[in-house]
Amino acid sequence: MKLAPPRSLSVACMILALCTAAIAHPTTKFKSDNVFPAASWQRVESLKSAGWSEEKLDLARRYAESVHSSAVMVIQGGKIIAEWGKVDQKINSYSMRKSLISALFGIYTAEGAIDINQTLEQIGIDDSPDHLTKQERQARVVDLLRARSGIYHPVDFETDYMKKTRPARGSHAPGTFWYYNNWDFNALGSIFEKRTGLKIGDAFYERIAKPIGMQDFQPSDVYYLGGPVSVHSAYQFEISARDLARFGLLYLSHGRWGDKQIIPESWVEKSSYANEMVKFGDMAMGGYEYLWWVEYGGIHIAESTLPGMYSAQGAGGHFLLIVPSLDLVIVHRVNNEPPARDAKTVIDAAQHPVVGDDQFGHLVKLILDSHLGPA
Repeated sequence: MKLAPPRSLSVACMILALCTAAIAHPTTKFKSDNVFPAASWQRVESLKSAGWSEEKLDLARRYAESVHSSAVMVIQGGKIIAEWGKVDQKINSYSMRKSLISALFGIYTAEGAIDINQTLEQIGIDDSPDHLTKQERQARVVDLLRARSGIYHPVDFETDYMKKTRPARGSHAPGTFWYYNNWDFNALGSIFEKRTGLKIGDAFYERIAKPIGMQDFQPSDVYYLGGPVSVHSAYQFEISARDLARFGLLYLSHGRWGDKQIIPESWVEKSSYANEMVKFGDMAMGGYEYLWWVEYGGIHIAESTLPGMYSAQGAGGHFLLIVPSLDLVIVHRVNNEPPARDAKTVIDAAQHPVVGDDQFGHLVKLILDSHLGPA
């Protein structure tokens, strides 16, 4: 899961980002003829001819090693610019799980299996032993996808910080207030399986992993963490850096892989564009839409925000960053794999960050500084 952020951004960087955003619409996509990897990824033949500095990338690599990154991939135009560490190692994705399941909602919503405008009452979603109130059952599926359900029911899988900051039950009507809420995210797993009749791991494997050629993912890489507080279990994804890079390229390409539309383009667009600033307390966080963190108002990644970038983020330092203006995907992993698959152990691992937001932001800055072409 994503923990409470410190998201520091220098005044100078914010001013630059805001000025640039005034010129380029946040959803502007870099147009290119991307290469889609087959059985394995292709590499650029020459970093210099591709517009990258080998020396500056080496500085980024050394910094990644110094902060204990376990794997980093930099992809441009569908080809590897840089690749460091164990990119084939499957690690718990923590809150990146939310962006992964969002893609499934996009597919099955377009096919009519899910209506995101239905309320929980309409589709028969409740909780136990503590039931939802009448007001809470009026939350729509789309409110959960946007973390604006107004449902602050306890869950078995949440950090101490989330327990401490969770609003009181009934304090906000559905759809009116953003709060990063694991109840929403866990219930979405229940909704998906109830409406489709499919397990999350099976659906992800058949509809996404296989079509885009993920090299490591298997249906059994999704497992569940339940408990006595809520009937809605947390679903966990084990996934490798190189498979996340494919997923990022899929989103960078508007949901298309080669000549096949995997995720509806309109769903990708909605997931990658925000029209509202979200906040942790008084701290502005940028945007959050359809289970993705989205640049808004010049805020996204410390030191490194560019207009239109968006990301999946997981506790400890897991990031899948998509930079449409540079046709770029950056994957960052840390080895904070929990030693056991139970809620307490996974939560404990999540609450001990390996690479902080500021450190990742500096790494991204070093990577972007390595790009010799126009930003």
